[in-house]
Amino acid sequence: MKYRLLAVAALAAPVGFAQPAFAAPGDPVAVSDDLTIDPIIDGRLRYEHVDQPATDADALTMRLRAGAELKMHSLSLLVEAEGTLAIIDDYNDTNAGNGVEPYSVVADPDNVELNRLQLMYKEGSSAVTIGRQRIILDNARFVGNVGWRQNEQTFDAIRGQAKVGPVSLDLTYSIAQHTIFGVDAGPRQNFQGDFFLAGAGVDFGPVKLKAFAYLLDYDDALANSNQTYGARATAGFPLGPGVKLNLAASYAKQKDYKASPFDYSADYIQAEGGVSFSGFGLKAGYELLGSDNGASFRTPMATLHAFNGWADVFLNTPPAGLEDIYFGASYNFKGLDLLPGLNAQVVYHEFDSDVGGLSYGSEWDASLGFKIGPVGILAKYANYDSSGFAVDTEKFWLQAEFKY
Repeated sequence: MKYRLLAVAALAAPVGFAQPAFAAPGDPVAVSDDLTIDPIIDGRLRYEHVDQPATDADALTMRLRAGAELKMHSLSLLVEAEGTLAIIDDYNDTNAGNGVEPYSVVADPDNVELNRLQLMYKEGSSAVTIGRQRIILDNARFVGNVGWRQNEQTFDAIRGQAKVGPVSLDLTYSIAQHTIFGVDAGPRQNFQGDFFLAGAGVDFGPVKLKAFAYLLDYDDALANSNQTYGARATAGFPLGPGVKLNLAASYAKQKDYKASPFDYSADYIQAEGGVSFSGFGLKAGYELLGSDNGASFRTPMATLHAFNGWADVFLNTPPAGLEDIYFGASYNFKGLDLLPGLNAQVVYHEFDSDVGGLSYGSEWDASLGFKIGPVGILAKYANYDSSGFAVDTEKFWLQAEFKY
């Protein structure tokens, strides 16, 4: 209890003090007629509590990213460092060098690292970026920056993007995946290999189509080597004044690749429909990560927290695969001067296996967010009922975040 009180007090501090005069995000400073510099300051203070049988955890962490982007005509150079400090450290940060820690996992270790160092050439809607960079493809289901955790995932890569009329192309070759586990994580600090990420899309106005291919050849994490080919479609249709129908669907086929120890061919299916009206949002969806020959569909570069429940029970797909049926409701409160941007959502998940008829339990998730000045406040809660599959898990987060 004392840790929760400390966390609430610490998170209240940015709100209680007088608000500094921040410049608007993205406002560059002119150094000369040809050169601008755009400072980067991104901070997040977060308390996380995990409630599991016999292994509770409490974490209060502060993450700060600082750097700058220099631009001259079509050329830009971005440099950004990242540091995370554990203020309350009663949690397992997953780093083997810390020995056995008698707590549940909170994957936010102490860390100081170079987060991004990239050179970009951009002309119109085409760009080439080389160096350590953030890559988020589509909804981050296959490739993302794991933005929920304090330490960001980035890639050493060269990426080319182009758009001609309604057609867009996105090609990336990467040699390293820098994980969220930090500089003390040993071989898990980064995974090296040959990673090809390709996508081609067409924008038909309300309907957008994309085909993709991801070839992941890991040097060491061989179990994650795979080749995935698929397509994604999204659409938004107005149904009347203030009413909109949103649809999304994906299909992919994944197989073993290069030195993978598995011999499998598994399917991925995702379908979601939702409607928004007068600030309300309702959605329902289905997601399948299939299984074949004892191996399951895997997404080792994804922002996994955004999928299959916030309790993070299914960061690794079970060998029998995973079916996730979910329903959600949300509401954006408008016209509240005291709490601008106030929004709330609730999501329910029902989990089962792809093969074998296994029940993996269910989960309720809820969140509430708002802004006070430049500080965004977020409270989140996850309650996973294992039904005997794993362990019952409750998680609670309270965070304050600002960006400059």
